Amino acid sequence: MKHYASPNEIKVGVIGYGGAFNMGRQHLKEMQKAGMTPVAVAEPDETRRAVAAQEFPGIHAYASVTEMLAAGDIDLVTLITPHNTHAPLGLECLQAGVSVVAEKPVTVTTAECDSLIAVAKEKDLVLSTYHNRHWDGCILKALEVVKSGVLGDIVRVDASMGTYAKPKDWWRTSKSISGGLLYDWGVHLLEYTFQIITSPIKEVSGYMKKGFWAQSSVWTTDTNEDDGFALVRYESGQWSSLRISTLQAEFSPHWITITGTKGTHAFHSDRYRTSTFDENSKALVVEGPNPEGEGWKFYQNIADHLVKGEALVITPEWSRRPIHVIEWTEKSSDAGKALPVQYA
Repeated sequence: MKHYASPNEIKVGVIGYGGAFNMGRQHLKEMQKAGMTPVAVAEPDETRRAVAAQEFPGIHAYASVTEMLAAGDIDLVTLITPHNTHAPLGLECLQAGVSVVAEKPVTVTTAECDSLIAVAKEKDLVLSTYHNRHWDGCILKALEVVKSGVLGDIVRVDASMGTYAKPKDWWRTSKSISGGLLYDWGVHLLEYTFQIITSPIKEVSGYMKKGFWAQSSVWTTDTNEDDGFALVRYESGQWSSLRISTLQAEFSPHWITITGTKGTHAFHSDRYRTSTFDENSKALVVEGPNPEGEGWKFYQNIADHLVKGEALVITPEWSRRPIHVIEWTEKSSDAGKALPVQYA
């Protein structure tokens, strides 16, 4: 793998500069903050290319990925495109000798992820996924509590997010484009879970409800599932659950509850609540706001990996774990039984 004398030697770009969430700007700014040098944007929309050129004076704006790669002046790109494009675009970039960061999810299927990993290893390039929420304040606080031992031995982790609402008419609610209901927030919640339960995975049991919202969606026969539930069993004997629903009458934000032998720790993005018991079984409750997140560490780690040889935190194998569990959740639901996993 090529190493650089300093971060500013790493020439970076993004594929996709669409207006949603201003993600193109966000990624380039974070790369810049880590010391890397933005040089290129690939975006088919002429208006958005003009915006990129205005926000990053001097940057090269290309109408296609192929055009950008042909210029041959880039070391690393981030894919900010619909989920089903990550595999083909990632392969095109890796085969051109360019390292790749993909917005989560890295791909839609395990096989697609495997294909990217194989080419990245063959070319000796970086392959990672933008799991900036790996450093969210809520999970940093939760890990601090777990490591303190106040919860005792961790038994299970439950993650849930739900509302009752017709899916929006955009690509994220298309099954063939997005991958399905669990591929958006579900990937984040699983990534939190795997930081808490570190044991290898043994099997997955999945339950998926489909078809209710399809009648009122622009996608008709290609709409995401309405409700999804995954139960993950680990070799340690621990287990975790993931529930995402659009059929839940009472809205709930993304909640994680960690249950141990001596107490529980529950959190969402803003606040936490730790409940333990004294020797007289009296409840002891501590709650408060979560600390600030440290998502900037993602690109800092990428830069340090390329310059200093620091270990990559979000490896492609780590990125593959939530994808594998989600894919196996659907397979299990279709089969009507728990399935052993291919990758632990």
